[in-house]
Parts: sequence; C-alpha cells; structure tokens
Amino acid sequence: MESSSTIQVAVVEDDARLRRTLAEVLDSADDCRSLGVFSSGEAALAALPALKPDVILMDINLPDIGGVECVAQIAPQLPGTQILMLTVYQDTETIFRALAAGAHGYLVKPVMPGRLLEAIREVRAGGVPMSRTIARQVIEFFHRPAAAPASGAAVEGAGLGPRENQVLEFLVAGLSYKEIAAELGIKPPTVGTYVQRIYEKLHVRTRREIIALCNGGAERGPAGGPGK
Repeated sequence: MESSSTIQVAVVEDDARLRRTLAEVLDSADDCRSLGVFSSGEAALAALPALKPDVILMDINLPDIGGVECVAQIAPQLPGTQILMLTVYQDTETIFRALAAGAHGYLVKPVMPGRLLEAIREVRAGGVPMSRTIARQVIEFFHRPAAAPASGAAVEGAGLGPRENQVLEFLVAGLSYKEIAAELGIKPPTVGTYVQRIYEKLHVRTRREIIALCNGGAERGPAGGPGK
C-alpha cells in the first residue's frame, strides 16, 4: 500500500531511454513514485495541472515548448509543486532564466540515481538542490561588483524602445527576470522576449557581454557580431 508521504514525481524529458530510466529510478525508491512521464512541454502542460505532482523533473531542450517556458506557465498553476531542472545546459543565462521562471533547483546531467533521489527529497523539503558547478556560478554571479548604469554612447543608435531600455537597466543592475517582471508589472516570459530583442539589437549573447558593452569594453566579432 502506498504511503501518504510518498513523493509523486512527474518527468518531462524528450529522450525516451532517459524517460524510462528516470521512471525506473523513481519507482525503485521506497518514498517516490513516477506519477507520469511526458515527452514534450505541450503534453506536460495539458496534463500536469490535473495530476498535481509534488515534484516535476524538467528538461530544457524540449521539441515544442522549451523547458523554461514550460516552467513559467506551469509554476503559477501549481504553487505547491517543486520544479527541478534536469538538463545538460550549464551557461549562466539559462540557469537564471530557469530559476526566474519558477524552478526550485538545477541539476546537470548525467545524475547518479542516488543523487537524483536525494535532490528530489531535498527540494520537496524546501531545499534548493544544485549541481556543484551550478551553485558556484550562482555564487560568483552575486559576488561580482555592481555594474555602472546602462547609458551613454555604448547603446546609442541600437534602436532600443523605452521598455527595452528599462529592461536593459535592470539587467545591468543584476536583477533576475522575475525581479524585473515585478518591477515593470509584466510576466517573466515577457521579460525574456525583451531580453532577446536587446541581445539582437546590441549583437550580444549573454548578460556578461551586455555589462561589458555598457561599460565600454565589449569585444565584438566581425561585422558587429559578438566576440568569440
């Protein structure tokens, strides 16, 4: 008989072999159960609100709706559900986008079964499990000196609109997507849209390049593209 304390876990992962493996790991544990496995963000969004899992294991690189966007849509619908990213992506921008969208933890594949179950228990108990490399990046980000305001010749002529300039100021100040959304009264995915437009107009790929550009020191590649 299943205990009421059993952690109900849903898996959103496009790799069929990994989906099966994750389900097997969950069902082999005494205190976890695989509540459902989904191969796409669209399928997950359709089913998860009714299933109400305790924890969701979410990949980022999904075939239709990306994992970060999926998190942004499902988190408000399931405030009691903890979302744990399980992905190969380790760049700072993706990490912060996922956390700002509503993720509660971030693990880098591959993850040993014991560590995965430990992380599920930890996030369910209110913790924030992260792979060591991810935790280090988060700490280093907040230890960086504050950047100068994003204004002046560095961004002149880029054609940024008033709202894009506001978002740019907050990005350089170090605010997360969720914090920017709260400041401007919009949703985190909308912030992400503005950020992508800013990146395109300023010919950069990361927040670090934006900060360097606004401080007058960004390196650029050929034809105004970002430096390698």
